[in-house]
Amino acid sequence: MRRLRTRLTGALLAVLALTTAGCGGGSPAPTDAEGTGTNVTANRVEPLAGRPDPDLPVTVRSADGRKVTVRKADRLVPLSGSIGELVFTLGLGDRVVARDITATFTQAAKLPVVTRGHDVSAESVLSLRPDLVLAETTTGPAEAMDQIRAAGVPVLVVAPARGLDDVGPRIRAVADALGVPAAGRQLTERSQDRISAARKEVPRRSEKPRVAFLYLRGSASVYLIGGKGSGATSLIEAAGGVDAGAESGLAKDFTAITSEALAKAAPDAILVMSKGLESVGGVEGLVKIPGVAETPAGADRRIVSIEDGALLSYGPRTDQVLKSVVAQLYEGDAA
Repeated sequence: MRRLRTRLTGALLAVLALTTAGCGGGSPAPTDAEGTGTNVTANRVEPLAGRPDPDLPVTVRSADGRKVTVRKADRLVPLSGSIGELVFTLGLGDRVVARDITATFTQAAKLPVVTRGHDVSAESVLSLRPDLVLAETTTGPAEAMDQIRAAGVPVLVVAPARGLDDVGPRIRAVADALGVPAAGRQLTERSQDRISAARKEVPRRSEKPRVAFLYLRGSASVYLIGGKGSGATSLIEAAGGVDAGAESGLAKDFTAITSEALAKAAPDAILVMSKGLESVGGVEGLVKIPGVAETPAGADRRIVSIEDGALLSYGPRTDQVLKSVVAQLYEGDAA
């Protein structure tokens, strides 16, 4: 699991290596009567029409400050699910030779996994003879990345996405490095137009719903509530809500769930990743976590569940994510 989306920083990164193997690379949780997860986000990417021809070589500036020269783009290794999604959506998926475990979309399913929760195997990457490795600023360990560079492989580092405003810059950063800037502009325009259209469909309420983002990995007893900087605020606000964790004063990206923290956040709805919800036994398992049942969200069983690899990716599928959040958040509400 991602790309977890570069968004899960700070203390959360410390637990990703322990939890990734149990949450990763499959299909999203099914919708069923037991409430083990509802996810209407398509688990496929939609490539641009046509196959762009990279105009190389190009030299670009990486997010880590290095200048990177890309001479070939025949064998690409994206080390995060969200970057893999960008490459495929730009129309260059046939050049990708490996994936991160958080690349859960269908077109990448058969690719070998070389990254698990920021645990890069330099040997596995180099064995694939890549022309270019694409990474996030949180990708590591640093020793593995240095080993890849020392072997003469260009490494492009992309800044993490923290909200909807990062969709366009990330698309263009990847497209420019791959020598397909026109495709980058086209995908940026398409993505932004679709996000704008999705935002217009958000119900207007006099009182905005309070939404708490919970990161759950029941198999590792990891139960966290997102605060300022978790990456969920932008999505929650786009859906017409208030980030309950951030608004309640949680300054860290993620804080261990306590009854007190949940009571202060007082969420009307809880946002989770589908694999995380599955890991605690679905909705009925979630409300058994101390403090959850006492919140308005727990009492009403109002849980918004989105496929792990898509939720915080802030990429070409963000409009689908937003539509899914809105549909679940306002389900049953009077117009």
